[in-house]
Amino acid sequence: MKSIVKPLLVSLCLIGSMGVHAQEIASPSLAAVVEKQLGVKPQRIVKTPYLGGLYEVYAGGELFYTDEKGSAFLVGGSLIDGKTLRNITAEQKLALLPLQDALKRVNGNGGGGKRTLITFEDPNCGYCKKLTKELAGMKDATIYTFLVPMLSEDSLVKSKKIWCAPDRLKAFDDWMIHGKAPSGSDSCANPLERNSQLAQSMGVSGTPAIIFPNGRLAPGYIPLEKIEKMLK
Repeated sequence: MKSIVKPLLVSLCLIGSMGVHAQEIASPSLAAVVEKQLGVKPQRIVKTPYLGGLYEVYAGGELFYTDEKGSAFLVGGSLIDGKTLRNITAEQKLALLPLQDALKRVNGNGGGGKRTLITFEDPNCGYCKKLTKELAGMKDATIYTFLVPMLSEDSLVKSKKIWCAPDRLKAFDDWMIHGKAPSGSDSCANPLERNSQLAQSMGVSGTPAIIFPNGRLAPGYIPLEKIEKMLK
């Protein structure tokens, strides 16, 4: 079992190392079984209201499910709420992302920013700039943007200067929307290496890339009109 499951468990290890800050272990005995059987120590175990006591386990960067005895493991699938059709697994994975490493944009525009999008962007990516211009006007949305300098050394320099700016989002918009290059220091502590590793672990191979609340990864530029339809 270890040889089959372990590659799946480590595929998103960056999320596990950066996004979970406190352990929550609902069943220490189940934690011991998971560690023995799968060779990874759980960071989080919670009992769900589904299937008479299904446990959600977070270990090695992956969410999976089992019963209270660990007699079988569901790895790589999604748990769907039968009444609401919400993808519970996708929601939990997004909740575990290291959002402190992303730029945060809250667009009220008549709402409270209730809808959430995750983007991966390179500051020298033309389609990223086009996407940013559209997302800046999106209504009732909170957008987290991970800077991932892929295209050139200049992308890295600009990403550092944006992150080191007193107002990161303003510095980002000044460049992406208004063409005003970021200035100032580029020597502060930054998450860019972690962001690049996170993007790779999630299957992001180019920019822009968008992750929707249902967990869907959409590579490339998408017009706002289509994004709105995909959010419904």
